[in-house]
Amino acid sequence: MTSRPTPADLSESTRISRVQSGFFRLAIQVAMGAVLLAGCGARDRAPHRGLVRLSDDEVKGLDPQKISDLTSLRVAEDQFEGLTRHRGDGRAELALASSVRCSADKLICRFALRPGLHFSDGTAITAATFAQGFARLRDPKTTAPNAKLFEGIAGIAAQGPATVIVTLHRPLPWLAELLAQPALAALPMHRIAAVGDRWTSDRPLVTSGAYRLTGWRLGDRLTLSRNPAWHDPPAPTATIIWQAAEDKLAALRRFRGQEADTVSDIPPARLEWARAHLPGAVRVAPYAGTYYLAFNTRKPPFDDVRIRRALSMAVDRNWIATRLMGSGETGALALVPPVLGGRDPDVFATPDRPTTIRRLLTAAGYGPARPLIFDVRFNSGGDHRRIAVALAAMWKPYGVEARLLNSEATLHFAALRLGDFQLARSGWIADVPRPENFLSVHLSGAGAVNYSGFADPDFDRLVARALDTADPNARTALLEAAEQRLLRAAPILPIYHYVSRSLVAPDVRGWQDNAMNIHPSRLLYRVPR
Repeated sequence: MTSRPTPADLSESTRISRVQSGFFRLAIQVAMGAVLLAGCGARDRAPHRGLVRLSDDEVKGLDPQKISDLTSLRVAEDQFEGLTRHRGDGRAELALASSVRCSADKLICRFALRPGLHFSDGTAITAATFAQGFARLRDPKTTAPNAKLFEGIAGIAAQGPATVIVTLHRPLPWLAELLAQPALAALPMHRIAAVGDRWTSDRPLVTSGAYRLTGWRLGDRLTLSRNPAWHDPPAPTATIIWQAAEDKLAALRRFRGQEADTVSDIPPARLEWARAHLPGAVRVAPYAGTYYLAFNTRKPPFDDVRIRRALSMAVDRNWIATRLMGSGETGALALVPPVLGGRDPDVFATPDRPTTIRRLLTAAGYGPARPLIFDVRFNSGGDHRRIAVALAAMWKPYGVEARLLNSEATLHFAALRLGDFQLARSGWIADVPRPENFLSVHLSGAGAVNYSGFADPDFDRLVARALDTADPNARTALLEAAEQRLLRAAPILPIYHYVSRSLVAPDVRGWQDNAMNIHPSRLLYRVPR
């Protein structure tokens, strides 16, 4: 998957609102809110309105195999189900499959489908649907950005109309979570065969999950309505409206005005205000993600590990996490977050840190006569600028000049994929709740998502051995050894481990805080106040 940005932007294409357009959009939002609330009091919301959910970004696409940003993935999960799906606690459960039976070596799993499954247009969902969908995912013409995530799956085949056989290259303890990804959901292959990629233009969209898309006004809203052919009892909420809210202060105002029921992110600087003025609505929870910067190890100055170590040692992560962010984040010395069992040992611990930092920089050829000067690239939005300014201030006493380079998110992540940067804001949010998902990004064969260009055969071998090891304790030991090797090489500079910061209306039920920050719309509903 494309490297996961932070909860502040959560996709490779988040755009910051310009001042004038921000005011213009706010005026439109206020007018829309007046229409939505017409005829009802401030505390008497019309139940027929369904639920309005504010996301961090616009939906980038509707094809589950061609998206990688979290907003699009969350909307896809509302519409498409696979053999498994996510529960309200973020874990996986059986969905279109009614049972599963795996071989003793865990390399072959047979999933029995529920009887009488149909897409929203009435077409039957069969085992062949999954086999054809997996073939499409693997087809280079599909250009699936998440294809590498599924490399552990050797094949998906149909055995008759009601049995799906999943064959693995190696045992995957996280197979249930992997099969819950929208890219492996039941897709309407009959529509794809008929019209190709234009199938996403159907209204209503042909889907296999609890909802189907019935309307999409770009720049405004995406409307989901119940899927009449869904196998489970109808979702408790008939209509879900997803809207982008890049301006988080405007999102707060909309939520306070009861124009929205959930908000995916709260600016850290406004968290205490929200707790005081929106009692019972603030939800903060540990999140399976880590905010870090990536060094470009392909070229000077950051092809020198001494410089990378020196800059890492100079960062006061706890100050950034507790004072600058201040919403429950924890300083990160390692990559794998504690919520997934990660540990944060200081691999550069030293009794005299300033002296060690200066010694490393001097050995690398930098000092008063030759200051270290480089650009810190970061994308617009969120707290990236504040963090970059703090880092520059922490490095300045050592004769380091960090110049700030800001760009719109699409340009930012394009530059990272092309290696056109020196030091850049990055981060990772888990695809599946496993340490391997974080480490695999930095394998030499990971492709464009390995932004730093880190290439270490020993690290690769440790991760490969871990993936081939069935014993959980031995597997954990190998993964920890691989992470320690990565941290000592310092191709990335961890800053903090995330928390999710959401707003949920007090009269909305079905929301469960969880490390994956997954909250399916099919479980959410409003109760009378």
